[in-house]
Amino acid sequence: MVTSILQKTGLDPQFLGIEITESIAMQDMETTIGKLERLSSMGIQISIDDFGTGFSSLYYLKKFPIHKLKISQHFVSGIATDQNDKVIVSSVIALAQSLKFKVVAEGVENEEQLVFLKQRQCDEMQGYLFCKPLPADEFGKMEMRHNVLCDA
Repeated sequence: MVTSILQKTGLDPQFLGIEITESIAMQDMETTIGKLERLSSMGIQISIDDFGTGFSSLYYLKKFPIHKLKISQHFVSGIATDQNDKVIVSSVIALAQSLKFKVVAEGVENEEQLVFLKQRQCDEMQGYLFCKPLPADEFGKMEMRHNVLCDA
């Protein structure tokens, strides 16, 4: 199905990212690994979403052909108040970096979280601090305004 869609749209596979939740990835790991390897060999970027909330296996984590780990907002939201969340987030970032994965923090909502994540060299962050979810047409308008302002 993915190959068919890429052919129909003409999209270069390197610009397609597919996210799979940790819990889904762990249901039938051997099948998942095979499918992810095929997608990755096409150049598609694979991310494990909500990492740390399922029943993760570090053995299979090293076998999955993934490019990014996305830290669940459940951990990110507690950075300011929960020492355990700080340790978990720091550890996941270090693990991802050691395995040469990009790491994305989900649910960043305040400056304190942003500073904490930047200090630990988190590669990417997403959340309400940056922008609330938008329909595609509104995002396009916002992007156009941003480009006009930045190019001026």
